[in-house]
Amino acid sequence: MKISDLFGKKRVLVSFEFFPPKDTESETILDETVSRLRRFEPDFVSVTYGAGGRTRAGTMSWTLRIKEKYGQNVMMHLTCIASSREDIDRIISDLKSEDIRNVLALRGDPPRDFPAHEIRDDFQYAYQLVEYLRSKNGFSIGVAGYPEGHVEAPSLEKDMEYLKRKVDSGADFVITQIFFDNRYFYEFMNRAARERIGVPIVPGIMPIINLGQIQRFTDMCGATVPDRIVRNMEGRNAADMFRVGVDGAIDQCRELLEFGVAGLHFYTLNRNGATEEILEEIITDVRA
Repeated sequence: MKISDLFGKKRVLVSFEFFPPKDTESETILDETVSRLRRFEPDFVSVTYGAGGRTRAGTMSWTLRIKEKYGQNVMMHLTCIASSREDIDRIISDLKSEDIRNVLALRGDPPRDFPAHEIRDDFQYAYQLVEYLRSKNGFSIGVAGYPEGHVEAPSLEKDMEYLKRKVDSGADFVITQIFFDNRYFYEFMNRAARERIGVPIVPGIMPIINLGQIQRFTDMCGATVPDRIVRNMEGRNAADMFRVGVDGAIDQCRELLEFGVAGLHFYTLNRNGATEEILEEIITDVRA
């Protein structure tokens, strides 16, 4: 089912993000994660796509596996940088043949070892991929939003202009990058309203469950980790840090639900434990 058709039919959508596993052990973990999380009846799940199409085969394989083995409504991530129109056409054809109609359209980044002379310039920006997918008909198209601004954007205002262009090019909904202070999301929504962005915007949720994650998150996406989270975790053992992170995410989700978000998109890191505990606490509010 197209994700764009689900908004409005439910008060809040619930979705999960997974990434293609790299080895047999990781495959077993992901299978268990998908199996355990499906009891929450997610409205859709997504499968990520490596830089420059690095995980293309694995992404398609796991998108189909989750759809067929677990009966989930799937969305495949698709990055366009370093891809030709022919590359994208082949993927579009494969998606349509498998009756997969949901795509998260991203610019992406070329792999570090990708030869510069092999980088095609058919698509340089996500809005161009959105336009191309829209011209092919039949897809529900999501795009990424950045509550604290994309790391390459010169300003928050310019970042919102870029998002507006993606929406005007045909995007049906927005899923945000992770954030740990809801204030950033509320300010992001205010900027989106000023730009008259009218499509549903779904916040991305990922609990911090240990101190080791904090620097990685900051380096990866520029998300600000509040000092209170760091202070609450310092000096605690692993189990206590997990509890602090999960409880913080539960509070974050409850505030967002009260705010009136269109959905909650959980970045699972292919693990079910934290997401399960969060949803066990809030599912009644989500499905009310």
